[in-house]
Amino acid sequence: MTYGPHQPPHPAPYPPQQPPQSFGPPPVVIDVGGDAKVKAMIGGSVSGVIGLFVIFSVLTGQTTGGAGTAVVAGLLGLVFLGIGLLPVFAWKKISRPRLLVFDGFGVRWDDPRGKPWAVAWAELSGVGISRTRQRRVKLADHIFRKTMVRLDLFPADQGFRTRHPDMEHLWEFHTVKNGYRLPLGSNPRYIPVIEGAMRQYRPGAYLGVKDEGFMVGLV
Repeated sequence: MTYGPHQPPHPAPYPPQQPPQSFGPPPVVIDVGGDAKVKAMIGGSVSGVIGLFVIFSVLTGQTTGGAGTAVVAGLLGLVFLGIGLLPVFAWKKISRPRLLVFDGFGVRWDDPRGKPWAVAWAELSGVGISRTRQRRVKLADHIFRKTMVRLDLFPADQGFRTRHPDMEHLWEFHTVKNGYRLPLGSNPRYIPVIEGAMRQYRPGAYLGVKDEGFMVGLV
């Protein structure tokens, strides 16, 4: 093909750029911070409403049983109101972003305003879940039950603690021995997600779920 004096050549266009291909499974991400915000808002709102209702009942003379009962009810209302206000004062800490991530590299705690850390799979001899199945708090004939969930990490060598000073606050936390424990709150839905992530990335290191009995509160 020839081109005229006023007809510059037009090379064939390049094919469109394709996004890089990911050859591994996508990361498994648990939004611990987002769940904590929702729970704090709901719990604070419920406690605050109960507290205000009880205090209003005392102030308007709707309680029965005499002055002693009114005083006790008033104190109980103040307690509930105080619990309802706790998320307001601790909102900066509660609302900070926190992600638990499982991927081809290992496990990491993404906490940019707290204490982040990351561990490679090769550094771990085992990963398990511990839970307290039930916690009872009986107030006004109501029983509230929670399942507390923790992620337990066990190092593969003695040099792990030296390499990971950023995780020292988790070392033998609570009742775990020779390992690290990351509290994840009271959301039992984390358990199947963590189990799926471990079976996907490191099935040989998964230790399963360990039940640690009951945590009994006010009954």
